Amino acid sequence: MSPRPRAERRRNRPLRDVLDDLLTHARDIARRAKQMTPAELDYAQQRLEWLADEVWLAATGSPPPE
Repeated sequence: MSPRPRAERRRNRPLRDVLDDLLTHARDIARRAKQMTPAELDYAQQRLEWLADEVWLAATGSPPPE
């Protein structure tokens, strides 16, 4: 008898998606930071902040505190 398939534990798909985006972006920055121009680094930081806000919104359902 084969084992039962496990149910998906993580049900908040939007949160998973935005967390994946955040991790991918952070890994890309970590790999390329020394070769990035100041403008690229500035944009990368802005995108990190935007993605962090998106994670907060997906996790809590409300905008992040200011």
